[in-house]
Amino acid sequence: MAGAKLIVLAAFDKDDEGNLVPAFDPRQVDTEERAKREARLMADSHAGVVAWSRDADPGLGEYGPPVVLFQAGDVPEMD
Repeated sequence: MAGAKLIVLAAFDKDDEGNLVPAFDPRQVDTEERAKREARLMADSHAGVVAWSRDADPGLGEYGPPVVLFQAGDVPEMD
């Protein structure tokens, strides 16, 4: 891969039936440190928060496996 890194922050809440739903569209973040810092700040406000990264070459559509940087609470399984 070309060495680009995709860094994402996502948060989840529970609906009236207790199902996890995205609190917002996943956000791309500039650095791993910023993703971890923002995730920690959000952890008390949502049912679950995860910040993750993966090596990426979007031009070729190639993505490496996700690496969790920070996780708290309930989050869905990552593919």
